[in-house]
Amino acid sequence: MVEILASSPYLKAAFLVIVFAGVTSLLFTVMQAYANRRQILSRLDPSPSVASAEGVDAGLRASDARASAWAKIAARIESSGLSLGDSDPKGLQKKMLAAGYRSPHAPKIFTLVRLIMIFALPSLFVLPQLLSDEPASLFKLYLMGAGLAVMGLVLPNLFLTAKADRRRQEILNGFPDCLDLMLVCVEAGMGLEAALDRVGREMTVSHPLVAEMLSQTTLELRAGAGREEALRHLADRTGVDEIRAFSTLLIQSDKLGSSIATTLRIYAGEMREKRRMRAEEKAHRLPVLLSIPLVACMLPVMIGVLMLPAVIRVVREVAPALAGGN
Repeated sequence: MVEILASSPYLKAAFLVIVFAGVTSLLFTVMQAYANRRQILSRLDPSPSVASAEGVDAGLRASDARASAWAKIAARIESSGLSLGDSDPKGLQKKMLAAGYRSPHAPKIFTLVRLIMIFALPSLFVLPQLLSDEPASLFKLYLMGAGLAVMGLVLPNLFLTAKADRRRQEILNGFPDCLDLMLVCVEAGMGLEAALDRVGREMTVSHPLVAEMLSQTTLELRAGAGREEALRHLADRTGVDEIRAFSTLLIQSDKLGSSIATTLRIYAGEMREKRRMRAEEKAHRLPVLLSIPLVACMLPVMIGVLMLPAVIRVVREVAPALAGGN
């Protein structure tokens, strides 16, 4: 059998194709069976929202454990005499909250990471150069080390800003659905605290960030915080203008005694309209964004296709005529 396959390259290629198709079919069958089993188990689970909430809580506990480990390292460094405080602690704390880092030690950990990267990135380039047989010049080492140190100083800020923007966008995308569910709960006779708790438990799978935000507000209300204080903390944690306006509307409705259901209905309509306008804005920006790769990639090819016959004619006819004329 092996000799027959080795005698012909076509038989060898056909055998390899058959083996590849068999292995792929087997893997697909196993993955499909595993997916069907998970689907059946999810249907048999009596409380999927509770299980998803437990999964979110487990992830939060793991992140808190990692933050506590970093906090211990930061505390040891500060005990040695090196201060990890920022020049604008309140502004940095707001940025950390907007990015989802709620630990009180998060600003110090962020400063520690920046210090580590300032020294680590230049070391990755300078140390191998110094240990090599032909090291680079001192001026080049200085320039590269300074550039990498600046990158180590700037990259954590860029990462924090990008994470805050991504988190803000996810909250904005899920908040209109949250308002609709909250409106249904309030019109069904629930109070504001019960509606926040119910919506937070129902949105753990579809929009976990919104669920976490509402659950924390509910815990603050249960711990004895006032409604105005809890809603203001909600706006400060998210750093989203729409959430801040929502908190202000609820506070004013509570003070003036107006209907919360009417407030939620009007604001939910406004949020859906804003989401539709953002989608239309992205759709209108798409042709402009597509024109850049089209011009950069297709225009040179089209010019080459149009100019190629003329170039061939010049090479075949005009160039020999000019050469003969000389």
